Amino acid sequence: MITLKQLNYALSVQKNLHFKKAADECFVSPSTLSNAINEMEIKLGTQIFERDNKKVIVTKSGEKILKKAREVKIQMQDIYNLGENNSIANSSISLGIIPTVGPYFLPLVLPDLNKKFPNLNLKIIEAQSTQLVNKIKEGEIDMAILALPFDVKGLLTLKFWEENLYLISHKDELPHYGKKIKAKNIDATNLLLLEDGHCLKKHILSACKISPKKRFAMESSSMSTLIQLVAGKMGKTLVPKLAINQVVDTIPDLVKTKLDEPGPHRELAVIIRPTYTGLKKVEELITIFKKRLSKI
Repeated sequence: MITLKQLNYALSVQKNLHFKKAADECFVSPSTLSNAINEMEIKLGTQIFERDNKKVIVTKSGEKILKKAREVKIQMQDIYNLGENNSIANSSISLGIIPTVGPYFLPLVLPDLNKKFPNLNLKIIEAQSTQLVNKIKEGEIDMAILALPFDVKGLLTLKFWEENLYLISHKDELPHYGKKIKAKNIDATNLLLLEDGHCLKKHILSACKISPKKRFAMESSSMSTLIQLVAGKMGKTLVPKLAINQVVDTIPDLVKTKLDEPGPHRELAVIIRPTYTGLKKVEELITIFKKRLSKI
């Protein structure tokens, strides 16, 4: 009989393509993991992995087996969720969140969550949108908070917040823009943006009708870095409303100007698998999110 533990070991090897890394991820010794997979291959009568001292390759039959294994893993997780209390009060939840949301959203909602649900075991994973979508589909996490629009085909989307973008510039930069600015009046020659892979960059380009092929003064992996560059008079950038209080209002030399283009420029949503059995938990979370966000 193939065990769920063996399936999890094999899926970890597939993800890491490395037995030692997979063993570390599963909190077992490399020999324990290797022996379990060898036993699994013998029982199945086929080889799942080709491996030597340099690399690990998933075989053709292994790909088919692991696809089924992933489905089994997701179904088992859903069964465990059914066995839990329908409320999140005593639940364990793994929540993914993107870097352009996490640092500004979590400080707002975590105190309320801790106060209302002190026994909630919340595991937070920060990664870019594409990675989080894959983790949800593969059953590695329960849910994720993403910024839309983004391709989440095959997943269930529960929106809870919408916001617009603000141009952030140094107070000494001329001309002073006033309270609102049209995208056509933004000089893109010293515009600072996040690097490719961050959905916020796509949202900015879309809202400002800027070609994705255009080169910019600098691209960074961190919104905080961009803000510091603006404070140092290196250029200007755009940020969503959610980030204004933490990254802009704390620096007196910065000026915010609302982007005067049709919005919302992005929406936040909880993304889950259509088969996820914890929908009531998601709804409880969203109620808290909306209540807290309504105050900013």
